[in-house]
Amino acid sequence: MSRRTPRLLTAALAVAALALGGCAETTDAPAPDDSAASAATFPVTVGSLTLEQQPEKIVSLSPTATEMLFAIGAGPQVTAVDDNSNHPAEAPRTDLSGFQPNAEAIAVHNPDLVLLANDQNKIVDQLTKLKIPVFLTPAAVTLDDTYRQLTEVGALTGHPTEAAGVVSQMQDDIAELIADLPQRAETLTYFHELSPALYTATSKTFIGSLYALAGLENIADPADADGESGGYPQLSEEVIVQSNPDFVFLADTKCCQQSVASVEARPGWATMTAVQENQVIALDDDIASRWGPRVVDLLRTIIEATAKVPA
Repeated sequence: MSRRTPRLLTAALAVAALALGGCAETTDAPAPDDSAASAATFPVTVGSLTLEQQPEKIVSLSPTATEMLFAIGAGPQVTAVDDNSNHPAEAPRTDLSGFQPNAEAIAVHNPDLVLLANDQNKIVDQLTKLKIPVFLTPAAVTLDDTYRQLTEVGALTGHPTEAAGVVSQMQDDIAELIADLPQRAETLTYFHELSPALYTATSKTFIGSLYALAGLENIADPADADGESGGYPQLSEEVIVQSNPDFVFLADTKCCQQSVASVEARPGWATMTAVQENQVIALDDDIASRWGPRVVDLLRTIIEATAKVPA
């Protein structure tokens, strides 16, 4: 972000949470299909990366990439994941960091493929010099980005068929969820809270696009109309209270112990429709900050919450 104030750190942390990932109902992953995996042909090229053979020792330094790997049946190939990769439970969690990646620490695991969300500390160059294949899976901006990453990871790991199945199931589930949205005379509004400092995400972000699919209007959009905050502006309490959103969605319940009770106790917030109508919704931070298969669960939570309001 371009803000040159002491609040920069808070904003950076909020955005980083979306990039690296902080459990509700999970999207069912297809069972590993050994025949499909063995039928995958190598070498495989995705972007500038070519793998001569199917990787057997994968290290993931992205919680979202970890979820993708296990969803497409590549879990048995994963030998280590970062300290924030807490889903699924069987992921081999280590003290490796995606925020401060260390090439030597990664190399200890002798990986034949490393997945990263971004190039922190120029880690890509460091791993390339060690002849360790690296593939970037950056934070998605649209659902199509998620589908593409699943497809690419599926190709690189030897699970293209399973990846295609996950993508197809996600698309079907999302289509089913939005097909039954009620026609409303007035659009419901919302505030999505990233931190108690009131950083949020606009409709131009990945998370904002999901709310748009659910037919909701984001009260934060005017605060970053010029894009100066990169889609993650900080709002004041006065702006939020005056905007009077129909819903408040909390994506800071784990990191910052925010809750319906803590929101109700904030000065002036008790006057808002969201509070008065019991429409403050506590989200799972992890699901709300990742762009893998569980975005279906997040969209379902949003739609089920808003569906309780009569059209």
